[in-house]
Amino acid sequence: QVQLVESGGGLVQAGGSLRLSCSASGRTLYYAMGWFRQAPGKEREFVAGIGPRGGTIYGGSVRGRFAISRDNAKNTVYLQMNSLKPEDTAVYYCAGGGTGLGNSATLYDYWGQGTQVTVSS
Repeated sequence: QVQLVESGGGLVQAGGSLRLSCSASGRTLYYAMGWFRQAPGKEREFVAGIGPRGGTIYGGSVRGRFAISRDNAKNTVYLQMNSLKPEDTAVYYCAGGGTGLGNSATLYDYWGQGTQVTVSS
């Protein structure tokens, strides 16, 4: 049983930055964690993932602008978002308990409730 709670979302102007946090109630050392996002009327999109050894992968639309990191001792994963664009506007979901480092939502067993990120022009 794992609970994930996201924080750090909000309203930001294009070109600005936000840092999202995801705190987990359970241990995360042996599992991948990640971030997904979903805008109204669109499918859930993979944003970033990080494996238990610290390896990272990114979706093509955010590569070079976003950075995922984790602190296993604190059971926390972060998403640093820079150079934000209006098309980044979405609800961002933290995913935990990943059985492998990849971009498929089916790899993850636990999900947070989401945090809204809105980027204005």
